[in-house]
Amino acid sequence: MSKIDFLKKGKQMTNQELAIKANEVRKGIIEGVYNAHSGHPGGSLSSADVLTYLYFEEMNIDPKNPDKADRDRFVLSKGHCAPAYYSALANRGYFPVEDLKTLRHVGSYLQGHPCKNDTPGVDASSGSLGQGISVAVGMALAGKIDDASYRVYTLLGDGEIEEGQVWEAALFAGARHLDNLVVIVDNNGLQIDGPVDQVDSPYPIADKFRAFNFHVVEVADGSDFDLLRGAFKEARDTKGAPTAIIMKTLKGKGVSYMEGQVGWHGKAPNEEQYKQAMDELTKAGEALCQK
Repeated sequence: MSKIDFLKKGKQMTNQELAIKANEVRKGIIEGVYNAHSGHPGGSLSSADVLTYLYFEEMNIDPKNPDKADRDRFVLSKGHCAPAYYSALANRGYFPVEDLKTLRHVGSYLQGHPCKNDTPGVDASSGSLGQGISVAVGMALAGKIDDASYRVYTLLGDGEIEEGQVWEAALFAGARHLDNLVVIVDNNGLQIDGPVDQVDSPYPIADKFRAFNFHVVEVADGSDFDLLRGAFKEARDTKGAPTAIIMKTLKGKGVSYMEGQVGWHGKAPNEEQYKQAMDELTKAGEALCQK
C-alpha cells in the first residue's frame, strides 16, 4: 500500500512510519542543498519531524487538489528553511521527489524561499523573517469571518521571534481569540550569529506567548511523535485562544557533523560531506525499517 493510499483510508500512522518518512524528508533536504551548492540545512533538519507530522497526519490536505477550499493552511514563516518544506511536500506527493535536486536552479519552481505562484502545495510566499506569522494570522481571521472549517499552522524559528512584527501579529491573534491558529516555534537554540540566548535572547518564550493570550504547549523533544501528537491534539481542543507550540529541537538533527553546529545554519555540504550525510541517513532509514 502506498503512503497516499494509506493516508486516504484515514488510518493514523505509527511512530515508526512517521520516523521513516521524516528520515526521507531529511534525505531530500541534503539532496537539495548539495545540488544547489547553497541553502540552509541546519534549521531544515531540525524542523523535519514536525513538518512530517503536519503533512502526514495532522493537516487536512489533498496533494491531488492542493487548492481545495477547506484545506488546512501552512505558512513557513522561517522561509529560508524551504529545503525541509519542499522535501515534506514532495514526499507527501505534491510533486516528484527527484525535483528536489533542482533547488535554487535557474528555471526551477523550487526557489530559495517558498513562492506560492510556482510551487504546488505552498499556501504563502515567505522569506523575510517575522512576516509569515502575520500572513497566517490574516488567514486565520479570514477563516473566522467566513465561518470556515480550516485551521492555520505557521512555523517560526527561535531566532526569528526576535523580530518585532512577530509580537504585533501575536498581540492581534490573542486579542481576536483565533483558536484556529497554531504557531510553532522551532527552538533549536541557534541562529546565524550564534546561540539565540547570546544574540538577542527571546527567553522565556512560553511566558511571552502566554502574555499575549496564547494557550501554550511546551514540547521537550520536537522529534518525539507521541509528544507532537499530544501537543497538536491539545491545540485542536483549545477554544477561545490561539495556541503556541514551543518545541525543543536539535539544529542539524540526523547528520552527525551538522548536529548542534551553528556553522551549518546556511551552507551546503561538499561531495565528501554529502556522501557521509546520505550514508548516515540511509543507514538510519534501514534501522528504522528493521524495528
